[in-house]
Amino acid sequence: MSDATNGLQGLPDVHDLERLANEYFSALPASYTPGSTAKAENSYQDFSGHELIKSYSSGSSAHSLPFESERPFERELKNALEALSVTQPTSQLPLVHLAAANESFYYFSAGLQSIPDPLHPPFNVNLVRNDFPILSEQVNGKLLVWLDNAATTQKPRQVIERLSHFYKHENSNIHRAAHGLAARATDAYEEARQKVQHFIHARSPNEVVFVRGTTEAINLVANSWGEQYLQPGDEIVLTNLEHHANIVPWQLLAKKKGLVIKVAPVDDSGQILLDEYARLLNPRTKLVAFTLVSNALGTVTPAQQIVQLAHAAGAKVLADGAQSVSHIRTDVQKLDADWFVFSGHKIFGPTGIGVLYGKEDLLNSTQPYQGGGNMIQDVTFEHSEFHNTPSRFEAGTGNIADAVGLGAAIDYVQKLGIDHIYQYEHFLLQYATRKLEQIPGLRLIGTATEKTSVLSFVLEGFTTVQVGEALSKEGIAVRSGHHCAQPILRRFGVEATVRPSLAFYNTCAEIDLLVAVTSSLKR
Repeated sequence: MSDATNGLQGLPDVHDLERLANEYFSALPASYTPGSTAKAENSYQDFSGHELIKSYSSGSSAHSLPFESERPFERELKNALEALSVTQPTSQLPLVHLAAANESFYYFSAGLQSIPDPLHPPFNVNLVRNDFPILSEQVNGKLLVWLDNAATTQKPRQVIERLSHFYKHENSNIHRAAHGLAARATDAYEEARQKVQHFIHARSPNEVVFVRGTTEAINLVANSWGEQYLQPGDEIVLTNLEHHANIVPWQLLAKKKGLVIKVAPVDDSGQILLDEYARLLNPRTKLVAFTLVSNALGTVTPAQQIVQLAHAAGAKVLADGAQSVSHIRTDVQKLDADWFVFSGHKIFGPTGIGVLYGKEDLLNSTQPYQGGGNMIQDVTFEHSEFHNTPSRFEAGTGNIADAVGLGAAIDYVQKLGIDHIYQYEHFLLQYATRKLEQIPGLRLIGTATEKTSVLSFVLEGFTTVQVGEALSKEGIAVRSGHHCAQPILRRFGVEATVRPSLAFYNTCAEIDLLVAVTSSLKR
């Protein structure tokens, strides 16, 4: 466990900390409250059941804090949270413990040093929750608690409404048409590509290829670049943390072409053993494919160092960002991987849309994945000439509307601020970890110092299905199973785990309910 988590020892009782946190975040006004202005004016209840007073407080100005003159809990909370990070000055990020703040390991962490005090987040979690209609849904007669975010994230109404607007006002096939709707649809689609470019900090929109999701993106690289350039005896290095989608395509290619797959191991916390990884690299290594964040454990891998070592050995690198993209800042230029892939539905966008980022020269020198319309310059019955990227890899009619929806999701995340999201989620992770650890017979699977919002566990005397069903009866949605990551779970001697996973719309009260239901099974 991290020092930050251990630092909870000696703090006020966790129930007091939860209460203080809920009161604090419930009371804060939002400097950005996307789509919530109408509801903000009315009295409503937060998830903890606290009544929030209409217009915050009578007689207060629009910019004042609620109960501004009577806020002893703010001081208590500040003291409690500052103690969470015993290794850093209290003036710096008390919610965020970065044991390896070295940018060469965690390239996304450097900018966190300059973001505002996490005790004054730019969004109010209760107002943000209003943007997600499904969070008002009831399951088994109970209010939905969505803790299955690693499987898919819920969608804000801004994304839902953008999809509706597209089909009402812009629906058309794109490119190669003179009529007005085609121009609107093309503009919306290409604008979404530019939004992705800026969000991941790619050099050009030409480096952004729309695909169905992470799985298709990896298969595209395997069946285009891998098919074209890899030769018998070439080696591919994976890690023990990989999702099946970053294992099976390489196995199929290896079987077809006589390639060798090697696997970098992890330690008992679930972190990659860099020394062992480095020993696998040699002149025969042509590709390293690895995840930035484990979907089963939440481990954040030392991505930049993995990339640098691979490039030093002359290998190309594919980075799987499916589980990182909604939690930590993405900068593909700093990361310097040759390909970066993610799915839209993991970042509050629609299903069926995803992104393959690739360095432009590399994409242009790679054979197409599929043939058809949109990707050709000229066709005769004897020969075809192909467009450069991205059209080269977008054969046929793509998922136009959902690409536009992904652009809206990225707008939403950008307005909240990915670094602020990371901070808030990291606090929730620390809080949930401490409370789950207190349940007798519960074993957390994956305790790396650096991890994101995943809390895999097993409970002595109960199957993961039994735990998942008990939670579902109370409206709590978690994933129970192998999470399409069987190799890493078997590394820890289990076939399945219960996996709560967090997002920025989750609350301490929801974690309390998770813990209470899980604890009740042991009585």
